[in-house]
Amino acid sequence: MEIREVFARNLRALRQAKGISQEELAHLAGIDRTYVSALERCVYNASIDVVDRLANVLGVEAAELLRRSSALQQNSDFELDE
Repeated sequence: MEIREVFARNLRALRQAKGISQEELAHLAGIDRTYVSALERCVYNASIDVVDRLANVLGVEAAELLRRSSALQQNSDFELDE
């Protein structure tokens, strides 16, 4: 699995676990909602700055969004949109 797929899965899982919509996450992180959607679908790679802003809003370390062995990833019951 590519790092952007890991990031997309972790981002979506953390966002959903917090009960935050893509729109709310984007607003709080200062980015466009369509960009959050694209990140969750692996359309774009996120910059380090964006990863950090998203992590801050989600209340985790940036590394958690990139961690392959994340419990969130292992327990995820959703698939990435292709």
